Amino acid sequence: MAHPHPTDWKNDGVRVIPANQLDANTAQTPGMNRAAAINFARVGAQKLWAGTVHIHAGAKTGAHHHGPLESVIYVVRGRARMRWGEKLEFTAEAGPGDFIYVPPFVPHQEINASSTETLECVLCRSDGEAVAVNLDIEPVEKPQTVLWVDPTHPTGGV
Repeated sequence: MAHPHPTDWKNDGVRVIPANQLDANTAQTPGMNRAAAINFARVGAQKLWAGTVHIHAGAKTGAHHHGPLESVIYVVRGRARMRWGEKLEFTAEAGPGDFIYVPPFVPHQEINASSTETLECVLCRSDGEAVAVNLDIEPVEKPQTVLWVDPTHPTGGV
């Protein structure tokens, strides 16, 4: 099937963004370093944002949410501990190869569960512009661990 509009495929086609050319000039949250690879400003992306996030050993982010955007985090290296809720009262962990889904407006915090290794992740969001709303939350002292439950893992996956 032919493309509906004449297109300059060379300049309007596939884009490869080298790892050493990510853009750190994006919405930031204390405790983490985000770098954009794919967004509206860089490639004209209309419906998604993608980049990397690094959290230093033993560090944690401030509480935040991403407004109406959905987020997917893929853990490349290290151990991620997520806390979420009005008082960050829930927690779960993810390791290399795991995916984390964060729904719109969910207050959350990313924590590097390792005291020796940098947590390295790939992050994708459902809009071409970055949104990060930092929150002033007093977290509960002991969050409740939540296991992943879905129709194929009704008793909770680990």
